[in-house]
Amino acid sequence: MEWIKELVFGSNTGHSILLLSVVIALGVLLGKIRIGGISLGITFVLFVGITFGHFGMEIDENVLHFFKEFGLILFVYSVGMQVGPGFFSSFRKGGFTLNILATTVVLLGVATMLTIHFITKTPIPAMVGILSGAVTNTPGLGAAQQAYSDIAGSSDPSIALGYAVSYPLGVVGIILSIIAVRWIFGISFKKETEDMDRENEAQTHGAIAVSLKVRNPAIFGKQIGELASLLEHREFVISRILYAENNEMTLVDADTVLRENDKIFVITTDRDANTVKAFIGEEINMERKQWVRAESQFINRRIIVTKSDINGKHLGELKLRKLYGITITRINRAGVDLVAAPGLILQLGDRVNVVGTEKAIASVEGVLGNSMKRLNEPNLIPIFLGIALGIMLGSLPISFPGIPQPVKLGLAGGPLIVAILLSRFGYKYKLVTYTTMSANLLMREIGITIFLACVGLGAGGQFFETIINEGGYAWIGYGFVITIVPLIITGVIARKFCRLNYYSIMGLLAGSVTDPPALAYSNMAAGNDMPAVSYATVYPLTMFLRVLTAQLIILLFA
Repeated sequence: MEWIKELVFGSNTGHSILLLSVVIALGVLLGKIRIGGISLGITFVLFVGITFGHFGMEIDENVLHFFKEFGLILFVYSVGMQVGPGFFSSFRKGGFTLNILATTVVLLGVATMLTIHFITKTPIPAMVGILSGAVTNTPGLGAAQQAYSDIAGSSDPSIALGYAVSYPLGVVGIILSIIAVRWIFGISFKKETEDMDRENEAQTHGAIAVSLKVRNPAIFGKQIGELASLLEHREFVISRILYAENNEMTLVDADTVLRENDKIFVITTDRDANTVKAFIGEEINMERKQWVRAESQFINRRIIVTKSDINGKHLGELKLRKLYGITITRINRAGVDLVAAPGLILQLGDRVNVVGTEKAIASVEGVLGNSMKRLNEPNLIPIFLGIALGIMLGSLPISFPGIPQPVKLGLAGGPLIVAILLSRFGYKYKLVTYTTMSANLLMREIGITIFLACVGLGAGGQFFETIINEGGYAWIGYGFVITIVPLIITGVIARKFCRLNYYSIMGLLAGSVTDPPALAYSNMAAGNDMPAVSYATVYPLTMFLRVLTAQLIILLFA
């Protein structure tokens, strides 16, 4: 039985992996328990690790450090790959206001934390941990630990302890803050839904289909290509034409000539629809199915872009209409229909809507790929290349005036930034950064659970002693204040001065603290996905700022 004792209480590799596996499995299982509709999810792995650590279940310090850092890298890199494509576009239009408000939450949280530090004299490492737990941000915890290790040459368990004691009430405090904003302004869900519907009608720019009759004498005898140049700043694609003189229907190309009373099928956006209608003629009541007659040889099919050499190319470069006589009407990307403009950049995973003959579409399939098997194959080179570049970037010392130690992005910030940049611009360098959602989620969950298990095991020996003998109860209160004060202040500003819809505010507040349970509550309470939209809008910048500020606080004040 000696081998069992060595496996359970020893210090070899088998013991380390066994202990991590048991902590993670038990933590994930307990995390499924809901109290009042709220669960701590995989964060329960942290508390299981603390419990095991308290009872003397340990892993060799060097092995524990490796697993913790590697898990953190996997997590932040997969987060960057997920949010990267929408990171820069999130600053446009309404997203700019949301991101400014999210930044306000981050800065107010830091200010509140520093105020408590100067009043109570609680050490900065512990306060940074409390801050990270209060806003439920694990990458910030990892960044703070990495920064402290860089300047001190050793770890400080109070960072993880502060995180652990403030996290549970942080989850509750975020939801209470969302409810408090509603109570302060006496908000009615019914009225908010009506306002949301009106706003959506005014701002929707997705691809729509309209049937038009050519009535503008200025375009009689003009070719489709000439029409496109006359409306060059408008997004539209003419798919099919029904000739008035012989009632014949056909696909169009750049040389197709428009004549009086011809009927055309157009894909455009809500924003440009009225302009296109006014320029061409009048809208007619003709259903989409009428554009595909029973005797027609044309079929409509969606083809998935799976060939890596297509990634990053403009649609117009492929000359598919000229070479194969087909028409591409729209492109679906991540559930959103886009107008198939020639300047649109194709990406792996795009679903291209093609109209043409069976033979022509088969040829286009050969160009674009349309192989789910190929799409499901992981692209490992960009992942590990990105991690390598991220570690190099994170290790680069950056000096700032007034800061005694050079600032490093660390093993959390470096991979996060590189992942965001590669996922957004990688196609320009022939890098295929596409990963399926399931693959990204798997890598992310494995990384975060390993990280949390290691943090818990490392902090467990001192956790209960800290709460009982070293003021840990006060830490819980500090965390609750850090949670609710910035959120309520920003929620009031968003409603009173920015006039935001309450559903957007719900997602904004949940996203500014990167808290999935709060998002789940918001979606359930709202009954729509508007909170998720604003959550996704502010999440990338918030995640970046949480990682950066955690390190800066350690470097400036520790």
